[in-house]
Amino acid sequence: MFIFLTVVQAIVAALLVVAILMQKSEGGGLGVGGSPAGFMSARGAADFMTRATTVLATAFVVLSIVLATLAVGQTSGREIDTSLDRATPVQNAPAADPLAPAQGAGTQGTPVQQQVPAPASDPLNGAAGQ
Repeated sequence: MFIFLTVVQAIVAALLVVAILMQKSEGGGLGVGGSPAGFMSARGAADFMTRATTVLATAFVVLSIVLATLAVGQTSGREIDTSLDRATPVQNAPAADPLAPAQGAGTQGTPVQQQVPAPASDPLNGAAGQ
């Protein structure tokens, strides 16, 4: 039903565009002249195009409201999908203070070099392993 009404909505929208473009405006527009007698006279065509535009615009608005109502009715019973939730585990450590100085920074703002001893079983350090 939803897809059918969406297709009808698209057709009504296309017809509405055509009806608006065919109307003769003060600037000339894309209006097509008709015979000077009867239904397709300048006044008769203008009345017909005005009525057609009014009917198509009303149908477009009504279909928009119906489609919005159907869309809300289809999605209101769903639950929130949490399959992509990437919650971080809660840690017991307090949060780091962003305004605190970085570790290893000296008093004058120059970093302090610290020497870390190599572990005794480091394969790259041959002397320490023996």
